[in-house]
Amino acid sequence: MLQLSAVHTYYGPSHVLHGVNLKLAKGEAVSLIGRNGAGKTTLMRTVMQLTPPRSGSILVNENIELTKLKPHDVFRHGVRLCPQGRGVFPKLTVEENLRLALVAQRGQDANAQIQKAYDRFAVLGEKRHQKVRGLSGGQRQILAIARALLGDTSVLLMDEPSEGLAPLVVQELRDLILDIKTTGITILLSEQNVKMALSACDRHYILEKGEIRFSGTTQELACNEDILIQTLGVSTAVAQCEAPA
Repeated sequence: MLQLSAVHTYYGPSHVLHGVNLKLAKGEAVSLIGRNGAGKTTLMRTVMQLTPPRSGSILVNENIELTKLKPHDVFRHGVRLCPQGRGVFPKLTVEENLRLALVAQRGQDANAQIQKAYDRFAVLGEKRHQKVRGLSGGQRQILAIARALLGDTSVLLMDEPSEGLAPLVVQELRDLILDIKTTGITILLSEQNVKMALSACDRHYILEKGEIRFSGTTQELACNEDILIQTLGVSTAVAQCEAPA
């Protein structure tokens, strides 16, 4: 569904991603774990062609080369980004944020899509006419996710969705990710919260200084004390969790 091969990305002269290889199957939830500055956001932006790679290949649906496309065309191929910091507009209402996201989606019935979002996320329907600045952090995150799911989403990129959220809200977010996965949408989850990542995803990549340092299952990562301490500064005791069902 989504495959990165030998991807190198630069910011000016700064080499940020160093030959990244990463692969996700349809309907799979995979985490990208790393500290601040590891290159996680750059990788997300690279997939969306907001920060195009200097070399390498990024395929979606096995044969669509994203590096040849503009960001709006990547979007139209069903690849959506839920950005770090939510990226919602605080001075607009919940419904205005959703309608704005549908402007770029040709041929979509806006009213039907928005009603579908309200049916799935009841809290948004209840607050549809409320300014976003009055929402809690968790509600803003739900809005950001709902916006990314409008239309024909096939790949969902989630950049640090648990950032700044209370532990109980993080648990609710984890359950939401598991629910989204059951619909067949492929999820790439960027996280610093190791326990959250391990509980929500099936497989995991650790990114350190722009390079993939580890790739494996939840059990393999949770049992790998050395890689956890070396790259993330956490022990297996901190990372212990049950694998997603």
